[in-house]
Amino acid sequence: MEKRFRLADIYGEHLWTRDTGRRARQDLDKQLEALNPGNTLVIDLEGVQVFDYSFASEFFGKALFGLPREYPDRFLVVENLTSYTHENLVQALEGLGLAMIERKKGKLNLIGKVHPADLETFRAIERSKAPVTSNYLKEQLEINLTAMNERLSKLAGMSIIRRSRRTSAAGREQYEYSIPT
Repeated sequence: MEKRFRLADIYGEHLWTRDTGRRARQDLDKQLEALNPGNTLVIDLEGVQVFDYSFASEFFGKALFGLPREYPDRFLVVENLTSYTHENLVQALEGLGLAMIERKKGKLNLIGKVHPADLETFRAIERSKAPVTSNYLKEQLEINLTAMNERLSKLAGMSIIRRSRRTSAAGREQYEYSIPT
């Protein structure tokens, strides 16, 4: 399930300073707390013309740092970035060593500090259209299982992909991975 958090409705079209970011993040935290595990919160920036690096760092950066710990199995997606907000958000995320999902015209992309191998793994999961195992992905991407598991652990640890525990046909426990949106 997906819920929307529209920043412009509460904070207007120009978002400046860490203080504004902190207040907005407190509202974001309330929204995340109300979500059930497995659900996605879309940060809708329609109507937001610009925000500064301080706002982006405080709002997005701190939210993404805390997401896996404080709100496990909940996901954030950002939508409706302008060219200005996109540039500032990418800069802030890269500076913090973070990445997140951007949805633009129905298509998903990773923004921020994204290694090509992580993007390749994300795309392979996205193409599958259904939950997949690490064995399936290692075959698709022609890499060894250890490397695949490292990629998947990294992406799941950043709350970019969903990791679900399942039982295989043989009765063994295994993980399946999917895109949260």
